[in-house]
Amino acid sequence: MKRELKKKVIKKYAQHESDTGSAEVQIAILTTRINELTEHLQEHKKDNHSRRGLLLMVGKRRKLLNYLKNSKPAAYDDVIKLLELRK
Repeated sequence: MKRELKKKVIKKYAQHESDTGSAEVQIAILTTRINELTEHLQEHKKDNHSRRGLLLMVGKRRKLLNYLKNSKPAAYDDVIKLLELRK
């Protein structure tokens, strides 16, 4: 992931100016990385090392989404809509 893209994602989903680690920001960063890696794997079907990394990222994002759903349901709904994720 390019630095500029990561900065844009952080700026878009941050709760306040210095927010870089909230659940919303982490979910957004993971989602962009997952999308990039999915495109990579469509071209390189036998890249099993990257496939494992993708599965780990998806699992981590799922855990963060579950945390957000239990702690802040309104923020969870907003993140799902903004990132166009399935429930």
